[in-house]
Amino acid sequence: MPNCIAQLCSAAFLALAMMMSSASHGSAESPKPAVSASGVIAAKSAYGVGETVERLKKDIAAKGIVFFQEIDQAALAAKAGIELKPSILLIFGNPPLGTQFITANPQAGLDWPVRMLVYRDAAGQVWVAYSDFEWIARRHGVTSRDAQFHMASQVAASIASSVASR
Repeated sequence: MPNCIAQLCSAAFLALAMMMSSASHGSAESPKPAVSASGVIAAKSAYGVGETVERLKKDIAAKGIVFFQEIDQAALAAKAGIELKPSILLIFGNPPLGTQFITANPQAGLDWPVRMLVYRDAAGQVWVAYSDFEWIARRHGVTSRDAQFHMASQVAASIASSVASR
């Protein structure tokens, strides 16, 4: 019974997130972003690091997604005496959804909750990077949650697109 409740909560969350995503970005599905061989999707931001982080957090909250933590990796590096360009890790997710992946394979917990990295490269460009959910599914051999992975991919792409370069 608790599994059914989790699945219903997850389905309701995903439907809401997809409706919000469609409302803000048109009803047509966006083209799939390019994925690196290591499973990373990176999109240029139109904003500086601080504003990118704030806009992402605002979009995460607007979608009703739980925000867990912000980790300033450059600040951690500075405490260790290491210089690092701005790099901030955002950790967020939907427990009823994320735990479905973990029930399919406990090692999927390595990739949940969702993480998005906001960083500035050597040329000064700000990027938003996150792991591709289809890549995560293959990594952990999860074949029984295709619809959930697809929807999670669309929600993550929608969040990243909230700061995309135009």
